[in-house]
Amino acid sequence: MRILAVDTATTSCSAAVWAGDRVTAEHDAPMERGHAEALMPMVLATMAAARVGFQDLDLVAVTIGPGAFTGIRVGLAAARGIALAAGLPCLGVGTLEAVAAAAPAEQRSGGSVLAVIDTRRGDVFAQAFADDGSPLDDPKIVALDQVAHMALLPPVVVAGDAARSVVRHLVEGGLAARAAPAPSKAGASVVAEIAARRWDGRAVSPMPAPLYLRPPAVTQAAASGRERP
Repeated sequence: MRILAVDTATTSCSAAVWAGDRVTAEHDAPMERGHAEALMPMVLATMAAARVGFQDLDLVAVTIGPGAFTGIRVGLAAARGIALAAGLPCLGVGTLEAVAAAAPAEQRSGGSVLAVIDTRRGDVFAQAFADDGSPLDDPKIVALDQVAHMALLPPVVVAGDAARSVVRHLVEGGLAARAAPAPSKAGASVVAEIAARRWDGRAVSPMPAPLYLRPPAVTQAAASGRERP
């Protein structure tokens, strides 16, 4: 099984190729913006390093969110386009699921994993998972002072870029919690591993849809006071 996986949903851009039972090539770069320009050259470089062509692939996998609005759109557009052009199935993976899966397995035993992504608006995208990776709830937006009220099984391992702040609030709320070792992020290699475990070889329909959780922040330009011709 050969899988091309991409992730552009957060503050990095990454691509990975899974072949057989492992990631054979990966490129990952921290990136606040510019995913649209960086992704396809990164995909081509990763595939060249893995020595595979589009005709060799069996599946394309991509993070669907939640995360950065523009980043999600870039990743999904690229993954859908590759899948359609090459006649491949395309599988979507939740960003928070991938963040949770990046936490070391030995730290997940006997409790739960809380995946959190900083929204840069004073709250977090959050989702809780059992130690076997099964979801305990749906992805949601949670205020920092409300995370202790989520459905969590202590001890809690917190993964993601907002882990330190969330751990502090959980401990203040009386829960045993600790942060997963950094880096604990989605990343294309984790997405590829999840896709390899989940995909059963059958067609995936429909194409994956984005998971935004909140509408994009749009600033409307102030009127100039002049009439257009």
